[in-house]
Amino acid sequence: MRISPTISAVAVILLAACAPLSGPVADKGAPSDELVLRRAAFSTLDGWQSADLSGALKAFVASCRKIEARADSDGFGGVAAYGTAGEWRGACAAAPQAGGDPRRFFEAFFQLAIASNRDEEVGLFTGYYEPELTGSRVASGRFATPLLTRPGDLVMAELGAFRPALRGERIAGRVEGGRLVPYLTRGEIVAGGLRGRSSVVAYVDDPVGAFFLQVQGSGRVRFANGEIIRVAYDGQNGHPYTAIGKILIERGEVRREEMSMQRIRAWLIANPAKAAGLMNENASYVFFKEQPIADPTLGAEGAQGVPLIPEASLAVDLKFHALGAPMWVEANAPSDGGQDVPFRRLVVAQDTGGAIRGPVRGDVYWGAGARAENVAGRMAHRGRLFVLLPKSVAARLN
Repeated sequence: MRISPTISAVAVILLAACAPLSGPVADKGAPSDELVLRRAAFSTLDGWQSADLSGALKAFVASCRKIEARADSDGFGGVAAYGTAGEWRGACAAAPQAGGDPRRFFEAFFQLAIASNRDEEVGLFTGYYEPELTGSRVASGRFATPLLTRPGDLVMAELGAFRPALRGERIAGRVEGGRLVPYLTRGEIVAGGLRGRSSVVAYVDDPVGAFFLQVQGSGRVRFANGEIIRVAYDGQNGHPYTAIGKILIERGEVRREEMSMQRIRAWLIANPAKAAGLMNENASYVFFKEQPIADPTLGAEGAQGVPLIPEASLAVDLKFHALGAPMWVEANAPSDGGQDVPFRRLVVAQDTGGAIRGPVRGDVYWGAGARAENVAGRMAHRGRLFVLLPKSVAARLN
């Protein structure tokens, strides 16, 4: 899962990967976002014929386990153009047998549609990853930064359950005198404000790494005995996310054209006396729960409740799009060597996040480890998004 309002491509690459509770800052003078879908042909996609679709097929099969558990009449999600869960059953039934020729399967069961925000087809695509930190079950001089569990008095509310117009918006706080009041800030929590109300999953030796772990929303902790656990997102304190990279730019500490997640990390390490204060400028704080790692090649569960697959799972804005829908991303991405390369990939919408706002907006899951961090931390590229709809659903498009 993921973070905060989109400020700019640079601010997003800083730290807009997965963290959940803040909403966008509305521009009252701008028209509201609106998803428009127009039918297109697979033959027009750059790279479709040569793309490896096996990862996307695996992701779609995993999503179908969730889709098939729903009633036929349930709305599939996103906007009405996605149809009902029942209209996706045919594709789900055929998907497990499509391993030998996934391209033929997708072309047989789906109609391609290009997504636009009103008449704008180009949007922003970023990346996220699963960090790995070194940790301990007990505190020591080296292992002094705790990863905290969700406190029992934290209340998280989905506002869409109370007002349909607020779908996708959430708040969190605690009950005091019968009223929901704001929860402690990051600075207050780090200073020990939760003492006695929360336990510790693990202690890590890198406070900067712990900060980035909260930005991503989940990660892994490796212990000295070789054991590796997953620390998965289990709530957030409800305060809006503040992109500290934007603060560094405004203060003249880092030039805008140099900004990346790696550049922020370098600044924090080089300025230890200022690092804690800067990180506390972001009042948002994420809580974790421990999970075993059954398959190290897969990520934590995304918003759909299925494990994420590197370069095959995408986070989208659920105000417009539906979990479980296959999508084609046409953008660029950083390579291991540093230069940008074409990213033409079939993925499946399986996650969401507070920074993922708009009809043409996606966050690609890159996996775990140093390579994933290197690519995801530098990805902030413009591109186009195509949606694959069951043919019976697409027939109703204008």
